[in-house]
Amino acid sequence: MLLNKMKSGLTLLITCAGMLIITVQAQSLRDPTQPGVGAVSNSVSQQQGTDTLKLNSVLISDNSATAIFNNKMFTLGDRVQGVKIVRINASGVWLADGRHFTLYQAVTETKGQ
Repeated sequence: MLLNKMKSGLTLLITCAGMLIITVQAQSLRDPTQPGVGAVSNSVSQQQGTDTLKLNSVLISDNSATAIFNNKMFTLGDRVQGVKIVRINASGVWLADGRHFTLYQAVTETKGQ
């Protein structure tokens, strides 16, 4: 009886030690989805650019219009950086402070030249 308890205790100890070794080895492996050594992070520059509004897309349907600014969805009457959206159509988005955002501005400016 005592021999069986010692065997089961030893088995448990060996199992725990094996799991500890596997855990330590897994912690030392590099995550393959992370950038390699020497990669530069753009997170600081991306955070600094959050004050600039960029119109990503305009979605128009029969009964609604949605503008996507800085990858976030807004509808007519919503506020973007505290300014109310007063008009959304296929040609752009207008804010209450007078700003007008259009898509593909560089393409439309050179059209016909």
